[in-house]
Amino acid sequence: MFWEDDKSRHEFQVTDEVLDLMFDIRCRELPVDHAHALGQALLTALPWLAGESRVRVHSVHLAGSQNGWERPDPTLGQKLILSRRTKLAIRVPRERREQIQSELLDQVLDIAGHSMQVGRAKTRMLSRQGTIFCRQVALEPGEDADEDQFLERVAEELRQDGIRIRKALCGKTSLVQTPDTPVATRSLMLADLSAEESVRLQQHGLGPHGLIGCGIFLPHKGIEAVKETDGD
Repeated sequence: MFWEDDKSRHEFQVTDEVLDLMFDIRCRELPVDHAHALGQALLTALPWLAGESRVRVHSVHLAGSQNGWERPDPTLGQKLILSRRTKLAIRVPRERREQIQSELLDQVLDIAGHSMQVGRAKTRMLSRQGTIFCRQVALEPGEDADEDQFLERVAEELRQDGIRIRKALCGKTSLVQTPDTPVATRSLMLADLSAEESVRLQQHGLGPHGLIGCGIFLPHKGIEAVKETDGD
């Protein structure tokens, strides 16, 4: 038997150059499609975010389906019911970490009429995992109907950043509602990345609209998880 491990994946060390801040929050409920409202609330609290493209805001996600529970339908005015364990996650560069933590501490955000009090934050390092996924990558015109066009564009953008796509799986398209035009997005899984490529993509993100949850990559546990995020 011959067995050769990818040593580079194990030897590469993740730094805190970019990391996730995981804030405790007190918030009873949120609209299902709250990404734009959350981004606007954070801009009100931190106006300088408008000029800081490296900050990306995770939308608040609960389990898509478990023990018979179905995700609320936003068209019916239903809400996400948050638990005490639910966190507000913001991906930030190291030099902004303390500023964001101190300026958000004890702030009460108004998210489409719902109150969210922000508490203290813990840090979460990025993952070295070679399989990562993004719930929402912003689409360019025509890419909602043409998956190949989307993948070709993404592959070229990543190639310019030194990242080579080996395996990719697209999910369904979805819309992020805004007061103007909805932002069309598609979920995306990438596999067989080196640890360095994976971390670099998590650090840089992919595409625009980072304040409304687009372009944020997370470690991935399997293809089934991508299917679940299509409805999350």
